[in-house]
Amino acid sequence: MLTEILLIGLMCLSYYYWSDTHKAHEAALAAATRHCVAMEVQLLDGYVALKATRLHRNANGKLQLQRTFEFEFSSTGEHRYFGSVVMLGQLVAGIEMQPYRIQ
Repeated sequence: MLTEILLIGLMCLSYYYWSDTHKAHEAALAAATRHCVAMEVQLLDGYVALKATRLHRNANGKLQLQRTFEFEFSSTGEHRYFGSVVMLGQLVAGIEMQPYRIQ
């Protein structure tokens, strides 16, 4: 009986983590897209990839999952550059981009 309860709890936790990561991924992709449009560069492949997940305290001191997503962009169409979106929960904590060539 205890084994079944633990297994169901583990399955529920796994589903919650997957669902939360999926929502964060969608928010990171939208943020990267908006940022690339604002910076007048092209988001390549229309994709962000999960690079890291860790626990981090928010401004209120509460522990939350911090996820870092990477993306690639181009300013000239010739070179690829990397950028990252840091998500704290479902909120964008920051966006960074490598220095890139401007036409």
